[in-house]
Amino acid sequence: MRNLFAFLAGGLFGAGLFVSGMTDTHKVQGWLDIFGDWDPTLAFVMGGAILPMAIAWRVAEKRRYALTGDAMPPAPEPKLGRNLVVGSVLFGMGWGLVGLCPGPAIASLSYGGMEGLVFLGAMVAGMSAMPGLRTWLDRPAAAQ
Repeated sequence: MRNLFAFLAGGLFGAGLFVSGMTDTHKVQGWLDIFGDWDPTLAFVMGGAILPMAIAWRVAEKRRYALTGDAMPPAPEPKLGRNLVVGSVLFGMGWGLVGLCPGPAIASLSYGGMEGLVFLGAMVAGMSAMPGLRTWLDRPAAAQ
């Protein structure tokens, strides 16, 4: 049952990315180009994602078990820290420079050509390097 829900959710997510234009790097970069040829259409995509998610979180708060029978995970701690800020900045820089984030990058592999493969390789390299980098960043500073 869990795999079925994952398959359905992934398929719906991928279809939404394609229909909304989130796999089109020019559309995404147009959204970020607020001082140039700005394309505001992705604001509707984001709004269309935020509203159902806000409702889903409200419903999930009241449930003890998911539809798959698993226990509901605890809500994340709403704490702003160094890791969240650095991660957000790196994600935003990559998204702005290339016009893709991980979901649309994978979805665009079927028609993205060599650029899509290069982005996927860079993304996998970054994800592979992160555990070691995280250990290095989180180690205590040496006393002076």
